Amino acid sequence: MNAVFFLMVAAGLVYMTVTAPEQAFTVMLDGAGNAVELALSLFAVYAVWLSVLEIMDKTGISKAVNRLFSPLWRRIFRGEDEKSLEYISLNFSANLLGMGSAATPMGIKAMESMSRGREKASDNMILFLVFNATSIQLIPATVIGMRAASGSADAADIILPSLLATLISTLTGVLLAKLCAKICAKINGRGGKKLPLERS
Repeated sequence: MNAVFFLMVAAGLVYMTVTAPEQAFTVMLDGAGNAVELALSLFAVYAVWLSVLEIMDKTGISKAVNRLFSPLWRRIFRGEDEKSLEYISLNFSANLLGMGSAATPMGIKAMESMSRGREKASDNMILFLVFNATSIQLIPATVIGMRAASGSADAADIILPSLLATLISTLTGVLLAKLCAKICAKINGRGGKKLPLERS
């Protein structure tokens, strides 16, 4: 991926140098300035919500959130221990607020906790990956921050469309993951070729 981005940037620089050499330096400076502005804007958004998540963890609210969602998680991620479910709850909370980067550390912790030393992904780990990738978003904070930094008149007007889209994608992803797990279980149960899945 790094090579792809390098080639894209190099191709763009060569094209600008050949077609409009007098504008190449100006465009690079403008791009760097815009990148800094966007980074600072997103930093402010993440600073607020990461602080909220840290407070939730220190005050025990994360455990309360886990208890709130625990009946759902126990039905979806059957057989997982309390610590795994707590990490899943925190990951879900961060994704719900649209903070993908804030959700990533908790997602990694959840995967480590669920792996239990396995070399292959369990059905629950695969399902969590799907759940995390589709992620229901109540408040898409990152996108709102980017829209605000770009001068949007109403940066938050995407909340409802984003909620509906992510709700549909999550339901679809979870149902398909469950269906694939059942199909794999039936194939393995008949003595067919073992697939790279381990029952959790």
